[in-house]
Amino acid sequence: MAFENGLVFGVVAVITIVAAGFFSRKLGVAAPLILILIGFGFSYIPGAPTVVPHQIVLLGLLPPILYAAAINVPVVDLRRNFATISALSVGLVLVTAFGTGLILYAIFPHLSLAGGIALGAVISPTDAVAATALGKKLGLPPRLVTILEGESLVNDATALVLLRSAILAISGAVTFWGAIGDFVFAASAAVAIGLAVGYVTVWVRSKLRDPVLDTAISLAVPFIAFIPAEGVGASGVLAVVAAGLYSGHNSAKRFSAQARIAERLNWRTVQFMLENGVFLLMGIEISSLIADVLEMDLSVNRAVGYGLLMVISIIVIRFLFIGPLLLVLRRSGRNAERRQSRFRAMLVRMRERAGSDESARRRTKRAERIQQRMEGDLKQLRAEGLGWRGGVVLSWSGMRGVVTLAAAQSLPEDIPYRSQLVLIAFTVAVVTLLVQGSTLPWLIRVSGIRGSDRAADRRELAELLDEMGVAGLAVLDDPELTLPDGGSIDEAVIDRVRNDTLLSAESAWERAKFGGGERGLAKSPHQQYRSLRYEVLQAEREALLDARSSGSYPSRILGRAQAMLDLEQTRLEQIDNPSGS
Repeated sequence: MAFENGLVFGVVAVITIVAAGFFSRKLGVAAPLILILIGFGFSYIPGAPTVVPHQIVLLGLLPPILYAAAINVPVVDLRRNFATISALSVGLVLVTAFGTGLILYAIFPHLSLAGGIALGAVISPTDAVAATALGKKLGLPPRLVTILEGESLVNDATALVLLRSAILAISGAVTFWGAIGDFVFAASAAVAIGLAVGYVTVWVRSKLRDPVLDTAISLAVPFIAFIPAEGVGASGVLAVVAAGLYSGHNSAKRFSAQARIAERLNWRTVQFMLENGVFLLMGIEISSLIADVLEMDLSVNRAVGYGLLMVISIIVIRFLFIGPLLLVLRRSGRNAERRQSRFRAMLVRMRERAGSDESARRRTKRAERIQQRMEGDLKQLRAEGLGWRGGVVLSWSGMRGVVTLAAAQSLPEDIPYRSQLVLIAFTVAVVTLLVQGSTLPWLIRVSGIRGSDRAADRRELAELLDEMGVAGLAVLDDPELTLPDGGSIDEAVIDRVRNDTLLSAESAWERAKFGGGERGLAKSPHQQYRSLRYEVLQAEREALLDARSSGSYPSRILGRAQAMLDLEQTRLEQIDNPSGS
């Protein structure tokens, strides 16, 4: 009977999540906020589940949620904003955990400092689901969205490792320096395991030609990274993020276009269902938390009041941290420009001394690639500076959610005031989602912050397509170009491929300006056309990878060009194999 009830609940949950996602767009309210309220009401239905083991969220839901986010975050953007993301995901988490932990230590007479820091670690990591969804919808600058996504990916690992160390400190099983050593080991080992898993699974998937098999392995990757990392005492969460970043970055050159399209769609669906499912579970558990506090003869109002105090504390700490951070970033930007000037002068001297020395010319070539990347980084950072408007939005985008929900329930059973502490954490998560989540659109509009320039984006896309087209057309100008079997190619077919190659760029410039298997088919004009288009697409893909490596274009432009190549290649593959087998 329990199984049938769980099955019915699962079906109802799926329908509820889809309905909330649909109506949230109509109402202009973030879906997580709707789902929390629905879950809270659902918990009072007789027979409805009100307690969800935290292992389900931490072990079953969190790995795929983070992996789904990681594979879609451009590594180039993370590299450009590494200092900012590191400061927020590590520095701010530690400052918030220790700051709020000291406040809790002062409030509760029988709570140890380690216990206060443990709860501080629980409420420190942000959940950028609502923030990034709103940011993309309302047109936040891409750099700001990248920082929010990168922060939420890494700060979960920081908070969970700190929570584990604090719990060990409560029992006296670890010293201060032991906790630092555990933190360093958990982070470094997790990154190593995640990159190793990413490398192996990408290699295996690149050998498959069936998108169904590729998708099956893809769905298992987060757990393949998470389980061994946790087994050796490292951060499973950080291992999942590392594996996801590696897989997403290498998909452009290792996977087929059809596999990439299938993966994007499948993981978008998984991410939507799991992220919103967690918020539904959050609402369901509120009533049971209140009941636990009452059962322990503790004050619900006092716990909620302390929760509101924690909300104010984490908001103030975030504002105080981000203000000086922006000043440091501005100074580092000026330093980067000076380093770029010195590097450019050094490169000129290297060219002059290289002469006919082949080794020196190779070193100069590598230096030119580095200089090109540095110029691309500076170009994008100048175009997408944060400014005070970005700082205000970034400071207010500190909602809590998934990790706070699960980690709060992993607090030791024997910790003093446990029921109240868990209710405090839930109060922080719910209030930040309701208050900050609902007012963020208003703040974005009032601040007047501008997103990317769509007209400029269209021009840059057209320029990139021109570069890719030049590389593709070079294939057609090869005098030794022949069919795979060595036969000659009809000139009319070459003209047709050339025209189709130019079509995308011509269309993009217009938008920028105005707003089988049978041997007998091998020599047919249609087969020749497809063969040539494959060669052209491969050359264009190499040009795209070179542009991505050099950092010459924004990631959003590279992503659009990648999607266009994938769609074209998938169309050709479907023509060659319409059955999909």
